[in-house]
Amino acid sequence: MSESNSQPNCEEYLNGWKRAKADLINYQKDEVKRFEEVVKFSNSSIVRDIINVLDSFDLAIAALEKQGPVEKGIYMIRTQLEDALKKHGLERLIISIGQAFDTNLHESVGEIESKNPAGAIAEEVARGYLLNGRIIRPARVKLSK
Repeated sequence: MSESNSQPNCEEYLNGWKRAKADLINYQKDEVKRFEEVVKFSNSSIVRDIINVLDSFDLAIAALEKQGPVEKGIYMIRTQLEDALKKHGLERLIISIGQAFDTNLHESVGEIESKNPAGAIAEEVARGYLLNGRIIRPARVKLSK
């Protein structure tokens, strides 16, 4: 038996080392992506809590509008809060009355009589929101009967 047949040669070792190095580089890239994803969505629980504050502003504004003119300051505070959240990746989910119900974007909270087709969105109860393109709260809607 010759020595070259029984033992791996330098080229085999080099190729194995190159594969291991490529695997390590790919692993490092994957870890960087995972870390970026964690950082991007680490504030989602805080943002969800602040969305509830936006909901309260909407309810307060609606109640005040029924009583008469609403002070501009209330609108300005709500707008400032929403703008601050937008800077950090929050987007409002736009809902149209008559739009088809989508379980990925909407949460049904009831049904009402409506001139829209059965199962279509008849009313938006609470706004839905995306954080950096990912749903963090679906829009709460009522569907047509």
